[in-house]
Amino acid sequence: MCEMSNGVEPKIVHVDARQIRALAHPLRVQLLGVLRTNGPATATDLAAELDTNTGATSYHLRQLAEVGLVVEEPAEGAGRRRYWRAAHDVSSWQSTDFEDDPEARAAADWLQGRHFQFVAEFAQRWTAVQHDRPREWRQAVDFSDTLLTLSPAQLRALNDDLRAVVRRYRDSAEPSAPDAEQVILFLAGFPLVRDAR
Repeated sequence: MCEMSNGVEPKIVHVDARQIRALAHPLRVQLLGVLRTNGPATATDLAAELDTNTGATSYHLRQLAEVGLVVEEPAEGAGRRRYWRAAHDVSSWQSTDFEDDPEARAAADWLQGRHFQFVAEFAQRWTAVQHDRPREWRQAVDFSDTLLTLSPAQLRALNDDLRAVVRRYRDSAEPSAPDAEQVILFLAGFPLVRDAR
């Protein structure tokens, strides 16, 4: 889902069929995303952030906890306030992981489609505020696409190379720099499908 930018090696979970089925829910995927982005929070805080009710948030946090994707953060809790945190920084899977499990495969397909929607939403949010942001940020942002002709092995090598570059920047990040902000970098390489039928 995302790589960390604080110089710490991210904790990666290679999700199993049970985890991916649990994660394939609109509120659950948002809860995990907010916990990964913002850190530990209570069900009440998360409900306010995601404009839902605390009961639903608590229920879905427990569902994520049952499969090991979120955990209670005991050091944060005071009294009855229960804090939750993401158990991992990155969820990983391959589209071929669930070929023999139609339910898990459908969950993985839904999550991949939702991920593309999140990326589009983040890009639209940036577009809406970009002219209110400093010029150096506007000049640093880049949206582009490139059409390449590659074999599967070349595409795998390209993705591996790009991940190495991302790791290099993650490891050298300076989060204390006065102008540092979280940046979302989206990389996707897949065959061009001209006809969706």
